[in-house]
Amino acid sequence: VQLQASGGGWVQPGGSLKLSCVASGSIRSINAMGWYRQVPGKEREWVGVITSSGATNYGHSVKGRFTISFDNAKNSVSLEMNTLTPEDTAVYYCNADITPSDYSLGYTYWGQGTLVTVSS
Repeated sequence: VQLQASGGGWVQPGGSLKLSCVASGSIRSINAMGWYRQVPGKEREWVGVITSSGATNYGHSVKGRFTISFDNAKNSVSLEMNTLTPEDTAVYYCNADITPSDYSLGYTYWGQGTLVTVSS
């Protein structure tokens, strides 16, 4: 099972950006997908999560500005980020709780990071 994230880049303060993450491989079920972010020298920060039932939850710093959505048909999760500020600059990582084929338990998988830079 692999996660492939995309969509990072540079954006001006107040702008928007959308990240995507696709899960591939022998997947029995995707139980939840979400995002973390990390600034060099700081701990990784939880951004938000969406469960297979569509329930979402967000970190305090992004609530009301970021939206996570899940496309079950494409095994993908997206992170729509609005009203971005320089404090949102970070490497963003997607992760997922996935049950691989022939398994009965879920495991945590991580995608590679994608850099988001917010500056003028």
